[in-house]
Amino acid sequence: RLLTEERRALKDLQMVFVVLGGSGKNSPFYSPLKNVAETDLGIVTQCVTDQSITKRCNPATIVNILQKVNAKLGGINNTLPQSVKAIVFQKPVMVMGADVTHPAPTEMNKPSIAAVVASVDRCAFRYIAAFRIQKQNTVARARIEIIEDMKAIAKELLLGFFRANNGVKPEKIIFYRDGVSEGQFSQVQQFELGALRAACRELESGYEPGITFLTVQKRHQTRFMPQNSRDGCGKAGNVPPGTVVDTTVTHPVDFDFFLCSHFGIQGTSRPAHYYVLWDDNDFKADTLQRLTYSLCHTYARCSRSVSIPTPVYYAHHATKRAKCYVDARTDSSDSGSSSNNSMLPTCLLDDAVKLAQVMEEKMFFI
Repeated sequence: RLLTEERRALKDLQMVFVVLGGSGKNSPFYSPLKNVAETDLGIVTQCVTDQSITKRCNPATIVNILQKVNAKLGGINNTLPQSVKAIVFQKPVMVMGADVTHPAPTEMNKPSIAAVVASVDRCAFRYIAAFRIQKQNTVARARIEIIEDMKAIAKELLLGFFRANNGVKPEKIIFYRDGVSEGQFSQVQQFELGALRAACRELESGYEPGITFLTVQKRHQTRFMPQNSRDGCGKAGNVPPGTVVDTTVTHPVDFDFFLCSHFGIQGTSRPAHYYVLWDDNDFKADTLQRLTYSLCHTYARCSRSVSIPTPVYYAHHATKRAKCYVDARTDSSDSGSSSNNSMLPTCLLDDAVKLAQVMEEKMFFI
């Protein structure tokens, strides 16, 4: 109600700051707030906890909040190095990230959600997001990883790129896919890559941008240490950020590599494992590895490099945000029902993750 009144009173309202008591995102008000603000009213919000303001109001906390605010309002915190732009971004490029989140075993009334994000500027900092409910998961209650509505999502994001660039189409698409096991590589490549191509053709006859499709794996047991302990970083002596391993422990034929992109603060750093399933753009290994490492530096919420590329992180955040919308709808539905095991109808779930139009071009999800 308060947000609705503010929206009516202030036509040029750009952002609302909300102070939450206690545990922030675990607050019972967080999901309903994001749901109303982003799917109904079209208001960008920035939540902070009361402890962040009173007890932890240090420079690092303030910088982190302002980084989020700047990105949400359309600012640019950091950009790709010129060396990468000169090689990869000579022509329009769209960088995409995708992830699927699944409900906990106890959440019988919650669906799986797919989210895809895509860059819309020349420095791969500004991203837009699209969500979909995984229909098969709602029926079979199974963890289906393939993004079922990939073609519609891709068309939505491509149109967003067109609008942001005055009708210019990306000539290259670089797609980072999270959450896929090796046993699913063939299925994901066949279905999602095919859907992406179909989306391009439906938007314009003969439109076939070069697509590079990579998977990003974090759940593995591979670790690396420097040969000389004096070359180690931090207390744990980890390999320096930017370390790439693409021989000996990688596939003898396929194109894969390990990249440790972050500075490990505690314990042994876990590198991300990248597997190139398809590459129309014929990138050299060094070029793709350098691009991937550079994308680990464009994360709006951090001044350092992170462990996986920014589009993958954003896709993960987007699935969490869509889950907030679903939680707000299902929890309110449960309050008037004696059973909490019945899932909302598919049409209501689809409506739950539908953004207000003004939010479609904003980085509200970071």
